[in-house]
Amino acid sequence: MSDKKVATSPDDRTVIGITFGNSNSSVAHTVDDKAEVIANEDGDRQIPTILSYVDGEEYYGQQAKNFLVRNPKNTAAYFRDFLGKDFKSIDPTHNHASAHPEDANGAVTFTVKDKEGEDAEPSKLSVDEVAARFFRRLVGSASDYLGKKITSAVITVPTNFSDKQKSALIAAATAADVEVLQLISEPVAAALAYDARPDTEVKDKIVVVADLGGTRSDVTVLASRSGMYTVLATAHDYEFHGAALDKVLMDHFAKEFLKKNPKSDPRENARSLAKLKLESESTKKALSIGANASFSVESLADGIDFASTINRLRYEMIARGVFEGITRLVSSVIKKAGLDVLDIDEVILSGGTSHTPRIASNLAAVFPESTAIQSPSTSATAVNPSELQARGAALQASLIEMYEAEDIDQSTHAAVTTVPHITNAIGVVSRSPSGEDVFIPIVQPETAVPTRRTVFVPAPKDGGDVLVRIVEGNTHIKVTQPAPKAAAANGGSRAAKVEDADDSDADESDSEEEEDDDEEKREKVWKIGATVAEAAIRGVKKGGKVEVTINVNADLSVIVTTREVGGKGGVRGVISA
Repeated sequence: MSDKKVATSPDDRTVIGITFGNSNSSVAHTVDDKAEVIANEDGDRQIPTILSYVDGEEYYGQQAKNFLVRNPKNTAAYFRDFLGKDFKSIDPTHNHASAHPEDANGAVTFTVKDKEGEDAEPSKLSVDEVAARFFRRLVGSASDYLGKKITSAVITVPTNFSDKQKSALIAAATAADVEVLQLISEPVAAALAYDARPDTEVKDKIVVVADLGGTRSDVTVLASRSGMYTVLATAHDYEFHGAALDKVLMDHFAKEFLKKNPKSDPRENARSLAKLKLESESTKKALSIGANASFSVESLADGIDFASTINRLRYEMIARGVFEGITRLVSSVIKKAGLDVLDIDEVILSGGTSHTPRIASNLAAVFPESTAIQSPSTSATAVNPSELQARGAALQASLIEMYEAEDIDQSTHAAVTTVPHITNAIGVVSRSPSGEDVFIPIVQPETAVPTRRTVFVPAPKDGGDVLVRIVEGNTHIKVTQPAPKAAAANGGSRAAKVEDADDSDADESDSEEEEDDDEEKREKVWKIGATVAEAAIRGVKKGGKVEVTINVNADLSVIVTTREVGGKGGVRGVISA
């Protein structure tokens, strides 16, 4: 793969991050270690992944999208996911209002009239050529914006992209004269965009990245350990996404139109359907910002104009099935990772569909209050979900731009990136004031090895011997059932209901508190497992501490070192895997 890349000297590179989406794409670059999304010549930061040809002129982005109504046969859209695939394995569902993919000896092609003149023969373009042309326009706009030629890029890809699809993506970028420094998975790019913010404290956590796009939804569970990301589970859904929400609105307004015009269904005419879809998408975006939105299309069907309105409450009711499907998808991936919602520290909503407030509020109801929901509607500091991946890719590009291409290839080789992880946590047992053993994790589960962690164990109040017990630990969910209500005294139930009017408000609030108490409580607790090692440090001075260092080697053997802080000597032991 590397021998097909464009070779550029590190000193001559101008790098960007690219999100090449199936519906929309975006480009970002770094300024003073801060990622900024680049707008194209039309001022669009989210650029529809569409190419259109009119009289030999090539249009892309929003201009090309507008031609879906007037020039659908010469407009190629939703082609990213076709890269590296055989024709028989693709799903052309979303191409009904654009140029249809065709079979050319098993390869995916599009037939478009891209030359000037009425007598010009249509061209058969492979999906690779279409992608290369789009890359060329995307990178050209970024070069114009920055005032210098873009040479290199880090590009995001879905977690389920095959090696063949990745190769096709690199080939398309190479054909556009762009050096691909690295392909980075989309959820990792989104997480990096958050963790790289100056005011963010990088700490060990479990993160769910819900990438909700126009034609697909991808949910990933990541373990972040000391700035390293490990994918624990993924799921890819092609039913609940932005286009599904568009269809809900399309059906709603089509039915409204049919009430006044029973003989004209705009969904039965290709041009009317394209108008209906474009305006429904605009209405959806408006409802993500405001409580009401208008829908207006000239000559929707049979020359009849149509205008209507809809409020957010009505929209959320008719789209309830899609919203619930997204929530179920997120819950299923957490279960697939062998985790509970209480294990999740952060949920990052990525992709254009994530702007919908109802999605974030539904997830907030599923997770505990301790879980941060990173979305514009739930957090004032949330990053624009549509820009997350491009920002993360740009940050990654800035980190590796000064390395030689061979060094970058070696650092991302499977032998380097695929490393073992520990399954259970490793920590020490401490005695609580109540006399109970409490597990203090030192090395969290899913931490890549080799790794090294240190913790300090306080000595007794007056000093003395300290016994350090190193154990494995794992979490489980503790469920506390509500206590059964006491039976009412005989003959007293009716009398108990007779209350003074002045006390009624107080009693109502008390009943609400009782209802809360009646709910079962779930909490995540550590469970102490097998003992790994024990070490005794004698004669620790008053107010002293014992330093415990755990090294987990690549072969999963453990080295435990304990010593008094400021003291001499110590204890060191090796435990085989």
